[in-house]
Amino acid sequence: MLMMSTSRGSCSGSGVLLELALAGCAPAALIFCEDEEVLTLGALVSERIFDRPVATLRLSKANYDSLKRSKTATIRARRLVADTIDIALEQADFGELHLEEKDRAMLNGSAGLATQTAIEIVCLMAVAQQAPRLMDVTRGHIDGCILAHSANLIFAEKLAAMGAQVSIPTTINAISVDRENWKSRGVPSKFGTRASRLADAYVKMGARPTFTCAPYLLSDAPQQGECIGWSESNAVIFANSVIGARTAKHPDYLDLCIAMTGRAPVSGVYTDAGRAPGRVINFALPELAYDESIWPLVGWLAGKLSPDRVPLLTGLRDARLTRDDLKALCAAFGTTSGAPMLHIAGHTPEAHLALAKGADHISCGVVDLATAWHELNGTETRVDLVAIGSPHVSSSEVRLLADLLDGRQRHPDTEVIVTIGRDELEQAQSEGVAGRLEAAGVQLIPDLCWCSITEPVFPSHARVLMTNSGKYAHYAFGLSGRRVRFGSLKDCVTCALDGNAPDGLPHWLEA
Repeated sequence: MLMMSTSRGSCSGSGVLLELALAGCAPAALIFCEDEEVLTLGALVSERIFDRPVATLRLSKANYDSLKRSKTATIRARRLVADTIDIALEQADFGELHLEEKDRAMLNGSAGLATQTAIEIVCLMAVAQQAPRLMDVTRGHIDGCILAHSANLIFAEKLAAMGAQVSIPTTINAISVDRENWKSRGVPSKFGTRASRLADAYVKMGARPTFTCAPYLLSDAPQQGECIGWSESNAVIFANSVIGARTAKHPDYLDLCIAMTGRAPVSGVYTDAGRAPGRVINFALPELAYDESIWPLVGWLAGKLSPDRVPLLTGLRDARLTRDDLKALCAAFGTTSGAPMLHIAGHTPEAHLALAKGADHISCGVVDLATAWHELNGTETRVDLVAIGSPHVSSSEVRLLADLLDGRQRHPDTEVIVTIGRDELEQAQSEGVAGRLEAAGVQLIPDLCWCSITEPVFPSHARVLMTNSGKYAHYAFGLSGRRVRFGSLKDCVTCALDGNAPDGLPHWLEA
């Protein structure tokens, strides 16, 4: 049995648990004492769809602390029995969940077995979240389409074979390959075929082949106040924070269940109370003129300072924050916080909301930003790869990159790769921007992103990379084993041209 107070990290943890269960390596039970959704959802999917049960318990803090002192424990006949504890366990059911007629119809199988299974999982998650009812959502975004492990493919093809179909407009996150050109990029056939099958399964279920981790860049992005059912942390945080749409950070697989049923539990940031700031972080910005790389630092640091509650960032009212700056800030925030949104006074649409009861205040200054910069930066200066597009670049970022390069060639020993959504790539091609970048030696690669890129698309010879993404600076070493440098887009271009990262702190962070 595995005890942890709760889980943290990516929406994809549910798939990791399913992979363990399918391989016969999952814990006998998962035991929490706080709210937990990601692993709970993985256990539900494992039991309901694959008949591989993983017991999931949520205990009071007192019972949890008592159980920690035990050497052995047993679950049988709905009781947890251990050296220090003997308690009855309640089975989750829909008894106190208010269900509408359409919910009951789906539960009775009116829309087929696949939808019946999906609505059961949505209802059980609603019970786990203590939601009083379900609500309609207008669109979905699927995150579990990266071939990080076999479970994602097994799940998607299983649902597709059951006849699953999305019932609301649904987009697909970045996948693991450039779907149209992976063979020419040297991707091994076994991996490329399976990654394509995973994408194909979601397309077969009716999802749009958008393959982008930045669905808010699409022409039909959500509107303020619209309730949606998205997964993928940066997309969720941007939608809630910048657009003012409403979506929980749904675990992988629950996103498909919501897209199939058009229903989601009414809890968390779907409610007014769930969006109230629980912490105020006042930033004192540098006195010297800074560049846009400050915003990923602000987001990353805000997430560290508010890992479990929605924060309100103050002190930034007079700063000029572009939509691209907000994108970078939100993505970096999602790497260090489990909260699905943030507010920025003077810049986001709901920053006026009253503070939650018990909200506290924290101050953050230049020294803290410099510390964050050091945590995201290695000491190496020679760089083999410049990595841009985590999340996928916007059209304005592509244009700026081309302007900064200004027709100059990249250094022959430093590769430059930009990951980009299909719509933005098409626009860049029509404007001639893509041609300018390709002439400079820059690769524009659609469909995949830096969180899913693997060798040989990721250059196998590269040992140090540079990025302007706080999100990728945080994740890159764990994902690729490569050392990381972080800086502005201008720093990345300078590095691309001479092969060297700037040495030392940016001047605006120096004491």
